[in-house]
Amino acid sequence: MAILEVKDLEVYYGVIQAIKGISFEVNQGEIIALIGANGAGKTTTLQTITGLIPSKAGSIFYEGKEITHIPGHKLVSMGMAHVPEGRRVFAQLTVLQNLKLGAYTRKDKNELDQTLQLVYERFPRLEERKNQSAGTLSGGEQQMLAMGRALMSHPKLIVMDEPSMGLSPIYVNEIFDIIQKINADGTTVLLVEQNAKKALSIADRAYVLETGKIVLSGDAKELMNNDQVKKAYLSE
Repeated sequence: MAILEVKDLEVYYGVIQAIKGISFEVNQGEIIALIGANGAGKTTTLQTITGLIPSKAGSIFYEGKEITHIPGHKLVSMGMAHVPEGRRVFAQLTVLQNLKLGAYTRKDKNELDQTLQLVYERFPRLEERKNQSAGTLSGGEQQMLAMGRALMSHPKLIVMDEPSMGLSPIYVNEIFDIIQKINADGTTVLLVEQNAKKALSIADRAYVLETGKIVLSGDAKELMNNDQVKKAYLSE
């Protein structure tokens, strides 16, 4: 069953059309990768889905309900979380304060404490550094914090924008391992990622975006062996 459906989506920046009528779906329990070059429209697509940018045309459905014009903060309480590009942690606040902000829609304190413990189990370094200000963390640790903060809302669908950007290879591997574990725990993942090889290696299915259009889609492992994809995105 599709947890997310995007139908004929069009997005403009002024007179420039960034997204040109794309349609795709994310089924419950999947990891879906959106890959493409810089400027292809990947981040714009995610920001439109999560209510940060308005669409000009088309529809977005989440769990069968149309959410095309629902603002982002309401989507969080519906079970959708967004890990933005560039991490966007609150540098002056502690790690723990950042995590608690991720749970602002939740009221049950006992449930919150349980979720916090689960996040600490998934990211032991965050527990070690819980009283440090987030701005003192390394890039990889800040990415873990951004992911942990999103998990605090207990999402059914987590949308991640470039989680490996700017990270060392060791952290990149760790982040992708964690994405797989989050998915194995029952959270559906929609992933935008510049590192196409890594994204396709963990995804179930993938869509290739070029200048605002989906030009290829299919099983992620098959796309990894597609000559067009290899040439454009997988060459070292």
